[in-house]
Amino acid sequence: MDERPVSPALKIAAGLMFLFLLAPLLVVLPISFSGDDFMAFPPSSWSVKWYGAIFANSVMMNAFWISLALAFVVTVLSLGIGLPAAYALVRLKPPGAEALANLFSAPLLLPTIVLGLALLLVFAPMGLIGSFQGLVAAHLIVTLPYAVRVLSTALANLPLTVEEAAGMLGARPLTVFFRVTLPMMRSGLVSTTALCFLVSFDEVVLSLFMTGPRLQTLPVAMYNHVDQQADPMAAAISVLLVVLTLAVVLVVDRTAGLTRTFVK
Repeated sequence: MDERPVSPALKIAAGLMFLFLLAPLLVVLPISFSGDDFMAFPPSSWSVKWYGAIFANSVMMNAFWISLALAFVVTVLSLGIGLPAAYALVRLKPPGAEALANLFSAPLLLPTIVLGLALLLVFAPMGLIGSFQGLVAAHLIVTLPYAVRVLSTALANLPLTVEEAAGMLGARPLTVFFRVTLPMMRSGLVSTTALCFLVSFDEVVLSLFMTGPRLQTLPVAMYNHVDQQADPMAAAISVLLVVLTLAVVLVVDRTAGLTRTFVK
């Protein structure tokens, strides 16, 4: 297929868009190396003390480990629930499959603050506010739509003839699923894992409604820290989170390829 050359105007527009998206990082990065005791741009002196202050801050480190464990559990559950749901919607095609798919995507249509308030009203009588279980349930409501959508797309793009051929050769349905379907879905599984992990790890609005004084995720701890004192520690944490996101993207690119994973 012939590829049309990209016009210079479109290249300039794309470059300006990338610059606009990266503009906050161009400000946050220098502030994270500030030697001042308050946020100022440009900094009057330079230091890496705020990166060291992160690891010396027990509140931030505890919040980081909570966020990491939360994202891991939510990602595993999203895959465990989303994969069978996607398979049922795409391969089994039950009556009302399209309505069910839209129902799975419904939480993404609500403003996050409205969803957070609704969860607060529902979870408070159950005693789930300020608990790890409540956080997992809240984050699952946000990550499951992504998991079902991405896995459904990955399944729909697979050649059904390969699975039918394996069945005709005597393979049982479970054998076909684990030996044929799952390996061909690798890019979809990798993208779902990365997406669910990052969405859960960075979620702040729902976490603000669900956390308590004894249980804070890293975004909530950052929000509370900035609310109380405006030092460059928050900028240093933000830079580390950007590095973590880039690391996840790099892993996805090395294992499955960004084009095959997110463009299909």
